[in-house]
Amino acid sequence: MRRRACLIGTLWLAALGAGGAGAQPNRYADAQSWLCLPGQHDACDVDLTTTVIAPDGQLSRETWAADPNAPIDCFYVYPTVSTDPTPNSDMIADEAEQNVIRQQFARFASKCRPYAPLYRQVTLVGLRPFLAGTGGALDRGIQYDDVRDAWNFYLEHDNRGRGVVLVGHSQGSFILLRLIREEIDGKPVQARLVSAILLGTTLAVPRGKDVGGTFQHVPLCHSKSQTGCVITYASFRSTVPPPANTLFGKVTDPNLTAACTNPAALGGGSGELHAYLSAQGRTIVGAAPPQSWVTPEKQIDTPWVSVPGMLTAECASNENATYLAVTVRPDPAGRRVGDIQGDLAIGGQVQANWGLHLIDVNLSMGNLIDIVGQQAEVWTTNSAPSAGAKR
Repeated sequence: MRRRACLIGTLWLAALGAGGAGAQPNRYADAQSWLCLPGQHDACDVDLTTTVIAPDGQLSRETWAADPNAPIDCFYVYPTVSTDPTPNSDMIADEAEQNVIRQQFARFASKCRPYAPLYRQVTLVGLRPFLAGTGGALDRGIQYDDVRDAWNFYLEHDNRGRGVVLVGHSQGSFILLRLIREEIDGKPVQARLVSAILLGTTLAVPRGKDVGGTFQHVPLCHSKSQTGCVITYASFRSTVPPPANTLFGKVTDPNLTAACTNPAALGGGSGELHAYLSAQGRTIVGAAPPQSWVTPEKQIDTPWVSVPGMLTAECASNENATYLAVTVRPDPAGRRVGDIQGDLAIGGQVQANWGLHLIDVNLSMGNLIDIVGQQAEVWTTNSAPSAGAKR
């Protein structure tokens, strides 16, 4: 077994090629190195029209528009989605990267100017050694170097003292955890941090405290009006809590625990999730079989659906992890679909240790947009005049 593990590791290093050790830094002065930039016709310039499905099956339409004069910025690092056949991706935006922007980030442009760098991430193929324990760390290597370089370019050329929200999921969150620790936490630039939304990861805090584990000066968020803080969680169905081999929400240090902040109730307790789900059943890495959203069936002609009153969440813990427990509340009359799609299944078998990782962000998108909007108002009111400067 040890010889096989060593062979895998050797093949892994040999396969890194142009995307790995020795690769040249990206040119983030080039617009093609970004998926999203303010005012561009790019991956964030998409149709986010939504069909709102009431519990009684009635349909209504919700429009959406970006705010070109948004008072703050958002800087997004996307999760593991690349389908490139190499361990690290190239710098060409394929459908996988375009899709994840639609799923997780474009909607933020109604509250903040969007910045989303392409980076040579660990691909779906490259993720396998990490999951098998034979790879390195997702926050080490060319993938981290790229994001750090993009962040520094943004600070030097685009930020101009504005407030910024960091948004990440999965691999993106792991990278942002390190970026905050090394480049922001306790440094002058921390004053520009409106908030950090780090989902699908594990952020450690001392038991009963908000800061002192992963971060030394950046606390957890407890209200929509709080700024300079972190929102973080990993979602699981309340009926399928994290098992012993969970990938998220577990901290081995007995003095620490995984943080959980519920966007639906930042002050604590349970709250209603304002989810935006793909009408076609798409997640960040694919699509589920088509489903009927209402009975009798009606055509849904928008790319997104919202299901008010159907999903609630609260932070919870078991012997394995701390997590966001998501409860589905179907319509007793069965007029609206009774469940959501988003579990990771292999060969028809749901992988409980992943939870609802594939829709972590979708589940609370509306809540997060509302929070960022309120944080933007607070930050721009309380910060220096330079915070509102236009690009």
